Amino acid sequence: MTRSQTPAQTHVRPLLVNGLAVEAVVDRHVIDDVLLPRLEEASAASRGQRRTYVFLAAPPATGKSVLAALLAHEGRHLGLDAVGIDGFHYPNDHLASRYVDTPSGRVPLSRFKGSPDTFDTTALDQCLAAGLDHDVVDWPGYDRTLHDVVPGAHRVDAAVVLVEGNWLLLDDPRWSPLTRYSSFNVFIDAAPSLLRDRLIDRKMRGGASRAEAEEFYERSDRRNIELARTRTDRSKVDLLLRLHPDGSISQGDSTHE
Repeated sequence: MTRSQTPAQTHVRPLLVNGLAVEAVVDRHVIDDVLLPRLEEASAASRGQRRTYVFLAAPPATGKSVLAALLAHEGRHLGLDAVGIDGFHYPNDHLASRYVDTPSGRVPLSRFKGSPDTFDTTALDQCLAAGLDHDVVDWPGYDRTLHDVVPGAHRVDAAVVLVEGNWLLLDDPRWSPLTRYSSFNVFIDAAPSLLRDRLIDRKMRGGASRAEAEEFYERSDRRNIELARTRTDRSKVDLLLRLHPDGSISQGDSTHE
């Protein structure tokens, strides 16, 4: 959503997300009346505990990282922090040295970076567990200017930690056990056609040609969207949100178009 499209109930806030400056469109109703009250409940439940986790999952290009950063800003009074799971990608050199079979032959796993198999779920599990045992835990980050992981990029010491990522609620043997750490799960849904447009636009803004952006979408992004939408365990979703074409997010039913 551009500034000229921003309705009265929203405003634009500058944020730093994954090393990049972005302008977040704030929907006051969703933030103030839907999300913050749920996070306040998580904060109250965390008293007497070292840490409470909330999971935010969504397909690519739904704006989950921006929403998480915004909630961390708006929820400072709750002792809230937000972290992403992109720092748990296997490093580039690991992905480049592992190969997978495809109809066109063996290719490096790096060609599918971002898919569930390119994450180190064991390390993520260990980090989540460490956060329950220690007041402060080092959390890896992901630098989108370097396109690689940054070990120990964040020091997490908040009582309530919002963890965001595509695959946190995936119905998969490697991912499903992680939900035992979360006290509340949020999922953002969106129409595949909307996500396609947003992903291609994002890739082009990063310097790719339209042909390159469309090729990457067909090779990687399309499958990731389908996986996130069809294989998320909806029975574990406590709050469902929906992304609209104008960039706004509302509480509501999912779509399977």
